[in-house]
Amino acid sequence: MHPFQDGNGRVGRLIMFKECLANNIVPFIINEDIKLFYYRGLQEWTHIKEYLLDTCLTAQDNYKAILHYFEIDFD
Repeated sequence: MHPFQDGNGRVGRLIMFKECLANNIVPFIINEDIKLFYYRGLQEWTHIKEYLLDTCLTAQDNYKAILHYFEIDFD
C-alpha cells in the first residue's frame, strides 16, 4: 500500500530533480497542468517517446521562466 495516490511517482520525480541539479541540467517540475501529459508519456514510452520528452521539455521551459523571473542564471 502506498501513502500517496501516485505511489512512488513523487519519489521518482524528486530523484530526477536531484539528478538534474547534480549534472548541471535545468530541472523541471511536473505540475497539475501537465500531469496528465506526463502520465500519457510514461504509458506510451515504448511506442511514442516524444510524448514524454516534449512534456519534460515543456516543464523545463516553465522552470526556466521562473529562474528568469527571479534573475537566477541557469546557463
